[in-house]
Amino acid sequence: MPRLLALSTLLAAVLASTACRADTAPANVISSAPHDAAAFTQGLLFHDGMLYETTGKHGRSTLRRVNPATGNIRAQQRLPARYFGEGLARIDDKLYWLTWKAGEAFVFDAASLELIGRRRYTGEGWGLTYDGAHLWLSDGTDTLRVLDPSDFGVVRRVQVRRNGRPVDRLNELEYVDGEIWANVWFDDHILRIDPDSGAVLGRIDASGLREALPGDSNAEAFNGIAYDSDNDRVYVTGKYWPRLFEIERSP
Repeated sequence: MPRLLALSTLLAAVLASTACRADTAPANVISSAPHDAAAFTQGLLFHDGMLYETTGKHGRSTLRRVNPATGNIRAQQRLPARYFGEGLARIDDKLYWLTWKAGEAFVFDAASLELIGRRRYTGEGWGLTYDGAHLWLSDGTDTLRVLDPSDFGVVRRVQVRRNGRPVDRLNELEYVDGEIWANVWFDDHILRIDPDSGAVLGRIDASGLREALPGDSNAEAFNGIAYDSDNDRVYVTGKYWPRLFEIERSP
């Protein structure tokens, strides 16, 4: 009986491993462009032909408008040194920028990048995106908070599960054609999440992108997802990555 139990346990492990591999596809690169290798990328989004990017670190947190083809910074704002900038989302003509532990989000005019408001929230802020009705906030756990944009009140919470198991360290977020896409801190995969159930629909393996980076780069975590819905394009990069990649939306 113990041997039969051991075999059944091994079989279950093999089946689980096979299921995990089956839901993963490689990130297929379409093109790449320069990216600021000094940028500790936190949030990334695409709007009106430009990338909007936030960077982190105390004293170095910036909000940028960037030309995606050249990597040139067209406009920039900085946070006071006491704030550690995090994720970014856009609602109409406003940009919402999280901070890590301050419990405060800053609201900027998307055209001028002028500060026009603030929002408060509890806990940490990591990633942020907008689904057309609500904001989605990650805080490094396995649970995403769905927020009312008007006051950042919590509408509901969604626990993210892959094959029934919780996935924590959820970081940068992007709303992509009805799905929530998420970076995972210190993981070279993007999760495609069902916003209703929190189930992981699939993963995109971006580990191969590191091979296209210069050997002398100081590249750290894979982080940053931007979706150009008008042209169905996805841009990705990482912290201190010298390249920005356009990848296929449906590997």
